[in-house]
Amino acid sequence: MKIKIGTVEREFSIAKVWRILYVIFAKSLPRSCYSIVCLKIRYFFTKRIVKYCGKNVNIEQNVTFGEEMEIGENSTIGFNSDIYGPVIIGKNVMIGPELVVYTRNHETSRTDIPMMEQGGTEFRKVVIEDDVWIGRRVLVLPGVTIRKGCIVGAGAVVTKTFPEYSVIAGNPAIVVKSRIQCDNKDNDAVV
Repeated sequence: MKIKIGTVEREFSIAKVWRILYVIFAKSLPRSCYSIVCLKIRYFFTKRIVKYCGKNVNIEQNVTFGEEMEIGENSTIGFNSDIYGPVIIGKNVMIGPELVVYTRNHETSRTDIPMMEQGGTEFRKVVIEDDVWIGRRVLVLPGVTIRKGCIVGAGAVVTKTFPEYSVIAGNPAIVVKSRIQCDNKDNDAVV
């Protein structure tokens, strides 16, 4: 659908119209723990905005996201989270408050012109696989995959991809331990 605003003609998709309505009305409704109605209203809008939205998805208060996002069944995005660009979130994912996901960055390769005039890098998709738990105030950078079963500690800055079932923490994030149990009869230590 094309809309003319002044002398500028812009193309709007139906998803963009739903996103505008989400920002005006549903985004700032109270948290889901205070009202199941708020949860259902945000879910209603999310299904109409994103590429894919599974069943039983909870988008909390003040979450910013775009049409490029996909989110699987039984997943939750915590309040005040910002998810930009192409992001795939799997099933049974718990995301704490204030997650920030970037899928592109500022271009900085040239030194003959200011960085602010160089534009942005290409989009690099972020994938959060199934059964992941992400703590509060985590930052995920472009191109990262958070593998199945990982736990990301609060405040982590995830700059690269780690193996499945890793416990990740720090800035920059590192593997603290693995969730896969050691097959040793002398002890049940975590590898």
